[in-house]
Amino acid sequence: MTAGPLAYTYAVARHAAGLPQAVDGLAGVVGSPVHLVHATHSGEVVAAVSPVPGKDFDEAALRGHLEDLGWLEALARSHHGVVEALAACTTVVPLRLATVYLDNDRVRAMLDDRRGLFLDQLSRLAGHVEWGVKLYVDAPAATQAALPQGPDLSPGRDYLRRRRTEQASHQDAFRAAERAAERITASATSHAVGHVRHRVQGGELAVESGANVLNDAYLVPLDQAEPFRAEVLRSTDALPGVHVVVTGPWAPYSFADAGLAEDDAP
Repeated sequence: MTAGPLAYTYAVARHAAGLPQAVDGLAGVVGSPVHLVHATHSGEVVAAVSPVPGKDFDEAALRGHLEDLGWLEALARSHHGVVEALAACTTVVPLRLATVYLDNDRVRAMLDDRRGLFLDQLSRLAGHVEWGVKLYVDAPAATQAALPQGPDLSPGRDYLRRRRTEQASHQDAFRAAERAAERITASATSHAVGHVRHRVQGGELAVESGANVLNDAYLVPLDQAEPFRAEVLRSTDALPGVHVVVTGPWAPYSFADAGLAEDDAP
């Protein structure tokens, strides 16, 4: 167990006017104050950091905590809040959740070692935001409730007829989802400059009704944001049993590559 505080690191950012004011008074993980750590030889690259207790964030403690969805959700919310506060005034390279270093000096050394990489990343991401696109096949229960009852049939035959109709409707919905996915890809890529396909969400991670069949992220120039969103939302028009959800704009989490190996931190 690490006795002293560790340096929780949220993101690397390009220094800009207003950035110190953006983090002044900003509370991060476990309510700890956020501050900026500058690279040794370049004030252009900074990291947003806050102290966290070693007993909760060293390697052994994190292995246990990351199995606790409630703890993980609170951590993600705080992490995201800091990243979004930075992104409101400058370009950021978000770091993965629970990136911790032994102290600010280790953070500074990381910035120095990867200065060129970060400058390239910041230049590539400048003027762009991330949008999430999720496609769902509607819950079968909603389709089943709309089926006719067939009062003249025996209970057994009525059940079989309803099952056949339900299965046909479900198959139609998945065919519609394939068509919608094609439309989404065509319309989204006409505006986006980057695309990442994430694992579909289910179980406790699912927040929408129905089955998530597509979970993508797109890197979109700021001036293309509204056309992108409007066209993607139209992708399910006239297609039964499916719906699309567009989230964002976000900091470019899916498109940030900090080049950090798993053993780099702390």
